Amino acid sequence: MWLQSLKIKHFRNYQEADIDFHPGLNVFLGQNAQGKTNILEAVYFLALTRSHRTRSDKDLIHFTENDLLVSGILEKKTGKVPLDINLTPKGRITKVNHLKQSKLSDYIGTMNVVLFAPEDLQLIKGAPALRRKFIDIELGQIKPIYLSDLSHYHHVLKQRNTYLKTAKTIDETFLAVLDDQLVEFGCRVMQHRIEFLKKLEHFGQQKHLELSSHLENLTIKYCSSVPLSDSNKLKESFQIALKQSRSRDLFKKNTGVGPHRDDIAFYINDMNANFGSQGQHRSVVLSLKLAEIELMETVTKEKPILLLDDVMSELDNSRQLNLLETISQNIQTFMTTTTLEHLQNMPSNIKIFSIHEGHLTEDKV
Repeated sequence: MWLQSLKIKHFRNYQEADIDFHPGLNVFLGQNAQGKTNILEAVYFLALTRSHRTRSDKDLIHFTENDLLVSGILEKKTGKVPLDINLTPKGRITKVNHLKQSKLSDYIGTMNVVLFAPEDLQLIKGAPALRRKFIDIELGQIKPIYLSDLSHYHHVLKQRNTYLKTAKTIDETFLAVLDDQLVEFGCRVMQHRIEFLKKLEHFGQQKHLELSSHLENLTIKYCSSVPLSDSNKLKESFQIALKQSRSRDLFKKNTGVGPHRDDIAFYINDMNANFGSQGQHRSVVLSLKLAEIELMETVTKEKPILLLDDVMSELDNSRQLNLLETISQNIQTFMTTTTLEHLQNMPSNIKIFSIHEGHLTEDKV
């Protein structure tokens, strides 16, 4: 799949822009703070209805306006698909093929993107929440049912936490009902995640061996707050874990076990990647991103769109070449950069856009 055109209105520092893209590589060139990343953010927003940089939708709207519109035409194997997202003071309206989508899980997955930004290098050493978000975004795109199960889980979790905080006396029967629902959706979420990580590990190992000249073997482990000794008895394990955590939950007034407390660990040759060097961290993250592309392609039968936000400056020559090889395998790529110096080995048919203070001009290549 590839994004043929993008229209944005009142998005970040753009009043209005209408851009036609190349099915291969599109480079956005400009100094810092001109609005390069905002274009990538608009593409990401069109795919996932949320930004990778902020949790508040209001931050996306141009500071002099109170609504925004992002629309694009996506070219898939099955034909053209128009996508629209409109943010107004009344809320968000998402449309696929000009038809309004009431559920988020109906919209997400139409357009698949893989984003590689400098903050992704925190994936190894950062907080567990970053790694959970990584799973949620990637898995949500290829398996819409996961998003549905996850939102049900969070809904029940919120109910349980609110009940623990506000109830003067705890009704054991009511808590048992909430526990049953929590176990039901929590087990589904964990099973989806474990399956996804097995597939990701399979593709990631290949990529990591290539990057490390066949010296390093990458493995991914799902670290659950629920004992995962037997996958057939996951529900029973979760129930037992909740019972054991009951006194702690009542004291702290929140839920101590479940997928919302889970984490992922990466191992290089059976050593936790946390103890690896900065270069190894970069290799692991790059392997994961390249593995994601392959995984999405095998599941959806469409190549995802690759967004590279100023990552070339973070990678050394051999890793840059590896990334550029992937780009050349007819996958649409959007790349932001301040200089074209490290892009000598670029394919010839590309589009370069210069950006200055929210104004975009196409350069002749």
